[in-house]
Amino acid sequence: MYGSIPSGLNKLLSVIETLRESNDPALVQLSSSLSTRQLLRIARRMYQFPGQQDLWENIQGACLAKFLPPLIRHSFFSLLTKHHIAPSPPQSSLSPPSISTADPNSVLIGSTRLDKYRTRDSQSKIPSVLFYDVPQHVQLLERIGQDFSIGEHLLLVGNQGVGKNKITDKLLQLLGRPRDYIQLHRDTTVQSLTVQPVVVEGKVAYNDSPLVQAVKAGHVLVVDEADKAPTHVVCILKTLVESGEMILSDGRRIVPSTDPRVGAPNIIPAHPEFRLIVLANRPGFPFLGNDLFSALGDLFSVHVIDNPSEQSELVLLSSYGPDVPRDTLLRLVRAFGQFRELSDKALLPYPYSTREAVHIVKHLQNYPNDSMSEAVSNVFDFDKYNSAAKETLLKILNEHGIPVNLSHTLLEKKDKPLQLTVQRDSGLDTSEPKHGKEDPNNDPHVGGNTWAGGTGGRDTAGLGGKGGPYRLDKGHTVHQISEAEKAAIPEHVKKAAREMGEKAFREKLKEIQMSQYDAKVYNEYSLPVQNQVQALRIILSSLQAKSQERVWSRNQTSGDLDDARLIEGITGERAIYKRRSDQDPELGTPQMKPKRLRLVVDVSGSMYRFNGYDARLDRELEAVIMVLEAFQDFDQRICLDIVGHSGDTPCIPFVPMNHLPRDNKQRLDVIKTMHAHSQFCVSGDYTVESIADSVDSLAGSSKDYDDSIVIVLSDANLERYGIHPRELAAAMDSDSGVRAYAVFIGSLGDQAKRLTEELPPGRGFVCMDLSEIPQILQQIFSTSLLK
Repeated sequence: MYGSIPSGLNKLLSVIETLRESNDPALVQLSSSLSTRQLLRIARRMYQFPGQQDLWENIQGACLAKFLPPLIRHSFFSLLTKHHIAPSPPQSSLSPPSISTADPNSVLIGSTRLDKYRTRDSQSKIPSVLFYDVPQHVQLLERIGQDFSIGEHLLLVGNQGVGKNKITDKLLQLLGRPRDYIQLHRDTTVQSLTVQPVVVEGKVAYNDSPLVQAVKAGHVLVVDEADKAPTHVVCILKTLVESGEMILSDGRRIVPSTDPRVGAPNIIPAHPEFRLIVLANRPGFPFLGNDLFSALGDLFSVHVIDNPSEQSELVLLSSYGPDVPRDTLLRLVRAFGQFRELSDKALLPYPYSTREAVHIVKHLQNYPNDSMSEAVSNVFDFDKYNSAAKETLLKILNEHGIPVNLSHTLLEKKDKPLQLTVQRDSGLDTSEPKHGKEDPNNDPHVGGNTWAGGTGGRDTAGLGGKGGPYRLDKGHTVHQISEAEKAAIPEHVKKAAREMGEKAFREKLKEIQMSQYDAKVYNEYSLPVQNQVQALRIILSSLQAKSQERVWSRNQTSGDLDDARLIEGITGERAIYKRRSDQDPELGTPQMKPKRLRLVVDVSGSMYRFNGYDARLDRELEAVIMVLEAFQDFDQRICLDIVGHSGDTPCIPFVPMNHLPRDNKQRLDVIKTMHAHSQFCVSGDYTVESIADSVDSLAGSSKDYDDSIVIVLSDANLERYGIHPRELAAAMDSDSGVRAYAVFIGSLGDQAKRLTEELPPGRGFVCMDLSEIPQILQQIFSTSLLK
């Protein structure tokens, strides 16, 4: 159809084959975006515009890759890289792409020349828009114009305020194409999309909607906010785009101009120049739109509209504010860039767009005597009601030198000193386990068997030694004896140490249950993750919002005029309005199934032992606090329980399902119990057994839940116990109905990295930074929960 196949297209065919044969359901589903229709569309572009097509960009648009969940996007990009498909390097050109309208019959956009449309009618419908030719937008106009010129219908997807309408209007202005416009909303119906009821001389008449007018006249129909309408309403466009036919609500039928039925009654021939340009926000939170792409994306040439790059946005803002100092504009651009990065990580609820930056610059341009703080407040005042977002915004604005009043003192993060672990053989025998003497001065003790809290010793409670009853960290540098020396301890000494450790653990549990709430201790684990708690609650709220749907309540005395009761209104009837309201479930209708989540935590001895080395236990406790706080009040939507594993057993219940801690005291007791178990348990590892047990446990009840997920928090200390990564991967994939993920929060050397590489793509993570673990959990939730 389109000549010889370019080499790049052969690579894409290999990618599609790999996607379709993948064992990952998410990647298999992604393959549907690269359908035969999309392949033909990409091949046609390459044929019509040789040398101007970037295969990477074509694939990104076809799959809407920018808005994929992070895990799926990472796996997909890794697959593309494996098949040698990568973004083209930025071209260094002295002259940026530009637009030339010197020729009255055509327009030159970048390096592409497009013919202008000649019409004597509907001149008033040709858009006229204020548009500044920034490099990124000119490149985007060129790509969209290429698809438009070869007869494609377009779907432009992006966040609010990135310029979808401006770019569309500018393209139509350059090409001289008249347009009709319709904006959809949640209350749009099939009837309102095709006909418009009016009252003429006391009678109800139905006029053609902008859709029908555009079809008849050959105009371009711009459908704005298409994601807001119910999917079944927008899907009536499917047959129009696919086959050129559509049945209207009044019985008329739209058919292609070449159809033999043209001329028959109630037949509307579609003009050959008719085009659709559909504008939509990205699916999901915070815009809460429907997933229009999954329903109709295959029928359109899809383009992702993103915020401009730093350089392009700087040029754009300079055009809106020529008198605003360049340094001020640069600070704004960089601050907004950071806002968007945090929004992509779900740490801010709204993806602040170029529209907000333009508003600030226009304020500074028109009112130069106003302060920067006043101009910024016009955009961010609404966020003062969201304490977490407000604190983040103020911090970033302050970092970029944008003067605002700070309500909180920003604390500097202090780097912790590194600790070196050294192994040595003591050459001394063990005798009898004991706690040891308490040193009132807390001096460091190495290699002995007298003092409690020493390191590298024997018989006493401490770290790095042998024969002691349990671990005890007094904050000193750890000296570690060899594993061979620890393994040579007599069995009767091991038994005595185990019994003494179990006794100490039982006493510690009693102490925890009877202890008073310590706010200072709790805040040490809670305060560092408050922003992440807020972000995770935003994700969970968006999941909950998807279950809400509204219906029309008719025969109301106030609301929107009901077009089905216009005659009754003329005769004096008052209940002629309709309102949107939440629909109560019918009798016998079951509730939506909740999600099932199990968090498996590692409370083995190595977590306590190496906590001073890389703070792995502290990170795990903070992650547990984050989950417990974030999931508060969502227990009707997500059933969560937390279990642990250590050298004692593969399953230690910490938080039973449907019994989440309700206050800080209960949450503090949970992490205290975890800490105590890690301190007093025997050496050993049940990671694989714990994962297999959790997957099997959730698989047995998977029919009762929408989704079943296991998340494992663990160190990577598996080689010590002879555990191969394949065993871990097999346990995680032991049941297709349960998705298991591993987050390694502690590693000696590159253990965690090698483990992650052996696991299925997107199922393993390495987290050695305190702030990363909540973000990783958010990625898992956004991938698995938002299905």
